[in-house]
Amino acid sequence: PPAGTAAHGGGRLSGGMEELSGAQLIAEALRAQNVEYMFGVVGIPITEVAVAAQAAGIKYIGMRNEQAACYAASAIGYLTGRPGVCLVVSGPGFLHTLGGMANATVNCWPLIVIGGSSDRNQETMGAFQEFPQVEAARLYNKLSVRPSSLEVIPAVIEKAVRTSIYGRPGSCYIDIPGDFVNLQVNKSSVKYVECCPPPPISTAEHSAVSEAASIIAHAKQPLLIIGKGASYSRAENNIRKFVDLSGLPFLPTPMAKGVVPDNHPNCVAAARSMALLHADVIILLGARLNWILHFGLPPRFRQDVKVIQIDICAEEMGNNVRPAAMLLGDINAITKQLLEEFSKRPLKYPSNSEWWKRLREKMLNNEERSKDLALQKSLPMNYYTVFHHIRELIPKDCILVSEGANTMDIGRTMLPNYHPRQRLDAGTFGTMGVGLGFAIAAALVAKDRTPEKRVICIEGDSAFGFSGMEVETICRYNLPILIIVVNNNGIYTGLDAGSWKEMLQYGDPVTSVPPVSLLPNARYEEIMSAFGGKGYFVNTPEELQNAVKASLADKRAPSLINVMIDPQSERKKQEFPWLTRSNL
Repeated sequence: PPAGTAAHGGGRLSGGMEELSGAQLIAEALRAQNVEYMFGVVGIPITEVAVAAQAAGIKYIGMRNEQAACYAASAIGYLTGRPGVCLVVSGPGFLHTLGGMANATVNCWPLIVIGGSSDRNQETMGAFQEFPQVEAARLYNKLSVRPSSLEVIPAVIEKAVRTSIYGRPGSCYIDIPGDFVNLQVNKSSVKYVECCPPPPISTAEHSAVSEAASIIAHAKQPLLIIGKGASYSRAENNIRKFVDLSGLPFLPTPMAKGVVPDNHPNCVAAARSMALLHADVIILLGARLNWILHFGLPPRFRQDVKVIQIDICAEEMGNNVRPAAMLLGDINAITKQLLEEFSKRPLKYPSNSEWWKRLREKMLNNEERSKDLALQKSLPMNYYTVFHHIRELIPKDCILVSEGANTMDIGRTMLPNYHPRQRLDAGTFGTMGVGLGFAIAAALVAKDRTPEKRVICIEGDSAFGFSGMEVETICRYNLPILIIVVNNNGIYTGLDAGSWKEMLQYGDPVTSVPPVSLLPNARYEEIMSAFGGKGYFVNTPEELQNAVKASLADKRAPSLINVMIDPQSERKKQEFPWLTRSNL
């Protein structure tokens, strides 16, 4: 509804003036800010807020755990550019969102968390679930605030939404005292605020663009690294033009896969380690030199590498490596600036260069090694065999959600992405447990915007355990998500049934079973069956193929395929010949 109007009627005061409850005011203020989705676990004191949100036209999704709800709401922010809302109760409910708030802020995704809290007149008295929530939330959020009155709630919500999406995106927390929820307010006294516009677009200084173009033009072994900041900024069209125009090899970070399709001839993901090590000029497009990129430091990078850093956050500039050029601003806008610069001085890096020749040789070698593993016929299957058969059958435009240790790492290399914002994983924070929350968010967005797209969530058995009860949420809302659990009976590695039984003979499992082990041959698919979805237990490539085909053919029902693999299956050995004891 337009700012200053109600989505539905409130009560009436004497004299005909309209009154609203705090719950209605919160819901209408969120809707006025174009918030579409709310996730949560209701209870005292915020149940009425969820009811009012539905009445205002916001989709409410009741989850089974606040952490999963927070992950889902944060994924909405990444996928749509407008924050989702996580609604939780006070005390323990609020505390369960800390992981989700931290994950959103570290990932630079917009998120709003609204937490109920103790009544104001009971503060410091030991009230029900009393906790210093505003103070606790400050560490994880860009903004942590409690409205001083009902009248200012729309202004506070507008500021939280604006703060979450302006500059570097992140999480914001709003604390709602329990007595605010049903308290009535005269509508004429409310400070209504219009919907905040999209973030202003900032561009880089012309001199910095010119300097960057000169460095790129003189590079002998250039490399373009595309980060998820580029994906978030919707820069895919300009980046694809830049790659095609320049002829530069590019490497996507995990969630930037698909900004330029993985099957583009300039993608060198299959030679990642070599490309990073030998590049003399690296262009960082919305990527950070953190642990994912080995901090940009030797021995994984050249000592003399020149870095061109393109980022929306000034504080990120120069982290770990001093850039040769700094381009501060919106990734999409700056990529357009670079295109304009190179239209004046054409750049086409030669595809027959020695650098390209070495990269292609390394890519071919690595792809052959993966192919050999994928085509192995032995049972139980290994990771590569499983991903090979999944890749052959899933749609090219599906949204892939992935988490787990080997499951996520190997899946990243084996399962290509062809479109932006269609891979969600553990991200910068390396968070396990995000999978089903992310999948639920992706399925809701797909249902509303691209209903033909399927969401496929591929998880390790350990990762599935963090939020497995959200299968009930998936079935309750009838979201046709395909979950594939790659089951190796453990964390990293596990034990087969025979070894497990033998291990138990040595004594109590709390002292004899390896800490990485989980129960062998656990029937995770029966969780899906219990709630009305389709469950499949598979041991062979043929069973896997049939289960995937059947699951994709049913466009209405959710399904879970429990894929048993060799408990000792691991990634192919990484080759780092430069990592000798002398240069570590």
